[in-house]
This record gives sequence, structure tokens and C-alpha cells, in this order.
Amino acid sequence: MASSKLKALVSIIIIILVLSFSIFTPSQAKLTPVVRTQIKQQKQELDSEPFVGFNIGTDVSELLSATELVFFLQSQKITHIRLYDAEPDILKALAKTKIRVTVSVPNNQLLAIGSSNATAASWVDRNVIAYYPQTLITAIAVGDEVLTTIPSSSPLLMPAIESLYSALVAANLQAQIKISTPHAASIILDSFPPSQSFFNESWSSVMLPLLQFLSKTGSPLMMNLYPYYVFMQNKGVVPLDNSLFKPLTPAEEMVDTNTLLHYTNVLDAMIDAAYFSMKKLNVTDVEVLVTETGWPAKGDSKEPYATIDYADTYSSNLIKHVFDRRGTPLHPEVTSSLYIYELFNEDLRSSPVSEANWGLFYGNSTPVYPLHVSGSGTFLANDTTNQTYCIAAEGVDSKTLQAALDWACGPGRANCSEIQAGESCYQPNNVKNHASYAFDSYYQKEGRASGSCDFKGSAMITTTDPSHGSCIFPGSRKVGNKTRTVMSATASSGTADGLRFGSFKINRVNARKKLLNAILAVFFSFLFYTPHVIPH
Repeated sequence: MASSKLKALVSIIIIILVLSFSIFTPSQAKLTPVVRTQIKQQKQELDSEPFVGFNIGTDVSELLSATELVFFLQSQKITHIRLYDAEPDILKALAKTKIRVTVSVPNNQLLAIGSSNATAASWVDRNVIAYYPQTLITAIAVGDEVLTTIPSSSPLLMPAIESLYSALVAANLQAQIKISTPHAASIILDSFPPSQSFFNESWSSVMLPLLQFLSKTGSPLMMNLYPYYVFMQNKGVVPLDNSLFKPLTPAEEMVDTNTLLHYTNVLDAMIDAAYFSMKKLNVTDVEVLVTETGWPAKGDSKEPYATIDYADTYSSNLIKHVFDRRGTPLHPEVTSSLYIYELFNEDLRSSPVSEANWGLFYGNSTPVYPLHVSGSGTFLANDTTNQTYCIAAEGVDSKTLQAALDWACGPGRANCSEIQAGESCYQPNNVKNHASYAFDSYYQKEGRASGSCDFKGSAMITTTDPSHGSCIFPGSRKVGNKTRTVMSATASSGTADGLRFGSFKINRVNARKKLLNAILAVFFSFLFYTPHVIPH
């Protein structure tokens, strides 16, 4: 009888082992220490890949709720965000997502944190440890452009950073969460050519210990870099195309005469200026992280280059530049990650007009403009049709436009029937509107060939559909709007399918667990049951 009991016991153990391996996921039951190490390395490599993130300001009249915001971030495939504070609702809503977040210490809290280790520790407890690791907080930005906006607080910057770092060390989080502080580009002097750049010596007492700290802790130098302002402050010197990442001929490239490095865009030159400035302080192992960059989509009369077309061009080409992983001329092996300023228009901000118009989306999550980043999949509100149009350029006088319009509708053989009196594109009845329609008709007829949108400098290419009301321009693809709608619907459907699939998996695993529990019950009953022997 003991033998039969032992055989039954062995059989039950085998069944339990088989079911255990079928129930537990690989991460729970089948991962050897070597595999776990490989997965950890892969995660580290993923985290080290260059990314495009977004700043999220909250001066928005119709800002999404925290839950809606996180759903929106996921639907747009956004993986990294930077907050200008440590918003509790947003940090809670981010729990168990894969979205990495940088939290910030506002400038008005520097005094308290820089003056007291206990206050710094309390800040970390309240704004980091309370959410980590469910919420993937990866960095703390201490202040924002402190040296240039509130120089009187600069002596507190390093004490605040070191106190916060000590609090992370006490929680054993110093490897997972980096600490730095964002700087304005103006802390670098003589920024072009990059090789002659250097940090403003007025801040040497702060910058040198800061860079040494960043080197010791493996943290980045955070820089807010805006080619838009470089262009606006140096019109006539810095070409617009260089600021917008547009393709350049070799003659148009900016050359550093000291190094003979060629720069095809302003942002790379600004990043290399930071690297050269660090090198002059004998720091060569700190990477640059661009914490802010962008282009406004609307401005007042003093900002004629703050337009949707230029914003679209800058943001789209910027994202392509990061995805291409080309690095900079000085460091082609290192592609700086960056945060675009910003995700939402902060419409509550005051003048100038551009201050409220840096966002890619309005506060209600509708796009200010769709990006044109082919190859990026469903990243952001992205129009991958690469559709372009030809319209009248800004600032061209009516006489020049009329001459170009006459040529397009005459020798150019553009179809100008829709801009005749009574037709759908006659209104508004002005030469600029009519010229835009004629230019686009010619441009599309010529297959959008190079040089077909020039008209002696009176035309420009745009990615924004100029159609309005019942007036549909020749290059308009209304199917593009339908495609985008379907894409959104597909994304939503995919999410729902994922939820249904996840539910199915849970139900299946629960069923298996119930079966295992039943077998275990039989096993233990069998193991500990002592049969009642009827005496003879």
C-alpha cells in the first residue's frame, strides 16, 4: 500500500510541475539568471537610445484630466515627458505605464531645498519615492534657467542638487534617477563657430562643480536650445533653411574654420558649442540633453516667422534628425535626446502672441498641425502622406504676384477655372488668394517637380492644406483626412482588442490556477490523510 501511495504521490507532483510551467509566464518561471541579465541589459540599451519627449505645461484653459492625458500620451506613442513640477495627479495616472517622466523643482522652491537637507529629503519622499517604481521617474530637473533668470539664487543651485542627490542615495535610487538643471543657451558665449565657445565666466563658481557632479553621477548637461531665437536675432546672418533642418548644398553649410567641421543645421552647432565649452573646463564625459526646443506656430507682427508651416517643418525635421541617429559633427556617435517645447498650447500665457503658441496640440488634444515624419509610424498626429502645396509667399507685393499669376494661368497652362467670378475659389477676391490657387495648380500639374514652385521667388511650398470652405485646392487630398481618422479609430480598436486579449489571458490563467488549486487540495489531502483502519 505504501508503494501505491508513493507512485500516486509522484504522479501528482509531476502533474503539478507541468501545470506550473504552463501557468507561469516566462518572466516568472522560465528565466534563468543569464536570461534575466540579458533582459536587464536590453532594458538599459533601450533606455540609452535617443528619444523625442515633450514638455507639458499646465497654463492651459482646457487641459485634459490626468487620466485622459495619460491615455492621450499612450495613443500618440509618446514615451518621455517632462513636467515643470511634480504634479501628483499626473504622476499617479502614469503608474504602471512605460512612460518615462522627468519631474522638476520649481525655481521658487530652490531656497528651501538648497538650505535644508531635511527639506530636500522630504521633497524626494513626497514627489519621487511615493510614486516610484510604479511611475517611471527617470530624472529630476532642479530649477529652470536659474543662472540667467534668477541669478541671485545661483549660490543655492549646487546645494539643492547635492541635497536631493543625497536623498536619492539614501533611498538607493541614485542609479535609476539622474539629477541636473536646465540652462539657457545664453550661458555659452561666442557660440559660433562652436570650437570657440565657452561658458560665461561669471558662472564659473557654479558651472565647474556642476559639471564635475554630472560627470561623477553619469547625469546629462540639460540645455534649452532654440534655433528659432538664433534665427530671429541674427536675420541676414543665419539662413532660415539652416534653422529648419532643410537640405543644404555644400555652399550653404556653416563651416567651423578652426575644425573644418560642416554644420547643416543650427541645433547641431548649439549642441557642439556646449561640448566645446565643457571641454574647455576639462569635462569630456557628460552628454548634452536638450530639455527644450521648438518653433512657435503663431506670432504677432514682430514675429512673421512664427507660422504653422515653419513650426511643422522644424518639428518634423527635428524628429527625423533624432530618429536618423546621426549625432553632431563633433560627436557623430552620440545623438542627443530632446524634449520638444511643447505638447500643448498654453493659451493662458500672456504676450507676446507666440508665448501661447508653441504646442503641437491644443489643450483639448486636437492637433495644431499634423507632423510630416515618414517612417515614424503612429508617433504623434503624423501625416505620412508627404503631401505638399504651392502658395503665394509672405511679403510679396501685389504687382509681382499678379505677373506670376498671369504667367501660371497663361503660358504655364495651370487650370485657373475655379478662381473665375462665381466659382468656388473666387472668394476672397484678391491677388494673393488667386495666385496661391494658380501656383498650386501648376505645381501639382508638374508633379511637384523641383523648381515648379518658385515663380521668381513669389511662391513657397507648404505642408498645410490651403483649401478653405468649398474651395478645394488642386493638391488637396481629402482622403488624407479620412486616413487619419481611420488610423485613430484603428489605434482605439487596437487598444480595445488589447484589453480584450488581456482579459482573455487573465481568465485563462485564472482557470489554470483554479485547476492547480484543486490538484493541490487533492495532493495535500492524499499526503496527510491517514486511512481509518477497521479493527479486525
